[in-house]
Formats: sequence, structure tokens, C-alpha cells
Amino acid sequence: MKRFFLYLGLLALAACHTPDLNPADSGAYRIRTLAFYNVENLFDPEDDPLTDDDERTPDGRYAWTQERYLAKLGRIATVLAGIGQEEAKRLPDLIGLCEVENRQVLEDLRAQPPLQGVNYGIVHFDSPDRRGIDVALLYNKDCFSVWEIESRRLLLRDPANFRRYTRDQLLVYGALDGEPIYISVNHWPSRSGGQARSAPYRQQAAALQRSILDSVLRDDPGARFISMGDFNDEPSDASLRYGLGTRSQTDSLLPGLLFNPMEDMYRKGMGTLAYADRWSLFDQILWNGNWFGQSGGYRFWKARIHHPAFLKTPSGAYKGYPYRTYAGGIYQGGYSDHFPVYAFLLQPVAEITAE
Repeated sequence: MKRFFLYLGLLALAACHTPDLNPADSGAYRIRTLAFYNVENLFDPEDDPLTDDDERTPDGRYAWTQERYLAKLGRIATVLAGIGQEEAKRLPDLIGLCEVENRQVLEDLRAQPPLQGVNYGIVHFDSPDRRGIDVALLYNKDCFSVWEIESRRLLLRDPANFRRYTRDQLLVYGALDGEPIYISVNHWPSRSGGQARSAPYRQQAAALQRSILDSVLRDDPGARFISMGDFNDEPSDASLRYGLGTRSQTDSLLPGLLFNPMEDMYRKGMGTLAYADRWSLFDQILWNGNWFGQSGGYRFWKARIHHPAFLKTPSGAYKGYPYRTYAGGIYQGGYSDHFPVYAFLLQPVAEITAE
């Protein structure tokens, strides 16, 4: 397989299908936390002439000032710092993000006090999205080494054959405590214009993600692959179930198929965003079959939705919905229109000691 990766140097992530793993046994396991968060239009206040960000400037529709920007950075950092704390007692080690404007907002985010306990590195590319929003990965440099990265372009055309500019799909190859893994961060096309009308665009996004996984497995049949993102489709939708190849169980899962722990949550009525009194679960973390059935090393434990009370709208018609920064164009001072999702990897301490 030919890789078009940018080499960065060889420096040496609800459902639980491994009930034998019990981190409540003090000191029995090392825990690593993976998270994904759609941070809802994390723009700086500067006007970028190359993107359609005029509304998110001080003079724009949303009166997006430096003060509001700094407040949002602090709120997002507080959310990220709390993910998985009950089990892991530490900040997340790998954080996928979407709806970030540029690298500078990522630099500003990791500099916030709630995140200062971890030495986060940044993986980011500018996408051709019309609004200027991208995907990115923050990673704990003390446990994850980035080896290679790639930004794969999603080329879309509408029925009139006009180009639709959207987000690239990010692929990161590296080592978590010395164990090679692949992580892809996604933000698939929205449902603008209606679910049915926009579905072909997400099917094309699924085909690209499918192609990425297939190419990884051709080169490395034992590759352990994680796909995370805002897929703008439910776990049961065709783009995920058939286009990408997700499954709700890990039994006899082939390397080229992906376990979706969010599918069971969705069937139970859980979600990460709400509209018209209906919950959707667009934010998901998927695991290919090589994470299951292999002995030794990190193992998937469980996935969850992070929705503490402060992340929910406190009152009014949207009480209980994600507490947004804006609602109806009016500044609310909230966080995002999505809840984050997260998952854990466990490694028995006995294996670490034996190394």
C-alpha cells in the first residue's frame, strides 16, 4: 500500500464486552481515556478572508468578541478535563475534536488552566470546508507517540455537479505506551437540506473512511483501528451499518468490521444532541475487529456519553438539552450543542510489569 503520510518521527478509547476487566481492583489495570467532542464553532474573533467566518467576528451577527472567545475556551477545557475522571483519575489521553477553526484555537485551548496537567500535542490540517471548520487530535505526549499523519480529502459534488467543500478525514498512526494504533477523526457532512437529501454525502464519507481502513489493513493486517467523530448519522443508519461496516457485537468480529458500542445506547434512547424533542447519537467511537480476540496489550473496556448536569440547559423549552453557546442567535454562554463521548482502554499491570 502506498501511504501519503507526513512523517513526524519515530518516538517511542453503555457497552462493556470484557466483563473480566475490572479496574475497581486497585492497581490492577492501567487506564487510558479516549474522547471525542464537537465543540460547536470554536472560532477565534479574527476575520479570516479565506473562509466564511464573518458572522463570528466582533462586528458579525453573533458579536463574537475576544471576551466570549476566552470564556468558551475555558468552558470547553473544563469539560475535557472532567471526562473519565471517575474511573481514570486523570485527564483524557487522546481527544478528537471537530468544529475548530484553525491551529491557533487549538493552541489557545491546550493552554487553558484545566488542561495544564497534560502535555498535549496537536495534530491538525486546514480543510477546504466553506465555513473553515476542521477536525483535530490532541494527544498526551507522555504516553502517545505520533509516527505518521495523513489528511484524506472528501470530494463531494451536488446533483448539479457543483463541488461541495467539506471536512477532510484525519488519520494518525502512532504508539500508545509502545503499542501501535491507528486513529481516524471524522466530521461527516451535515443533514442540511434534510436527512434523505443529504444522505448520499454521508455515504460518500463512509466510503472514504472504509477505504482508509481497508488500505491500513492491506498494509498491516493486524492493525488496531479506531474511528471517532461526529458522523451526522445514527448508529443504525445505512452509512454506518452498511457503508462503513459497523456491528453491535464483538463476537467473531472480522478485522475489517467495526464494533459500535454506541448502538446499544441509541436503542435505549440515549443521545449526544437533541432536536424537536428527539435525541440523536451522531458522536461515536468505533473499534475494528483486531481489538478483540487478541491476547495482551490494551483492551477496549467501555464507552460512555459525558453529560454532567452543568452541560445541560438549565431551564426553558430546551431544558435538559446540551447547553449551547448560542440559541436562536442569542448568546447563552453555554458549551456546545453536543455532549462529548469517551471510551477506555485497559492494560493489566501484570503485563506492564512483565515487560
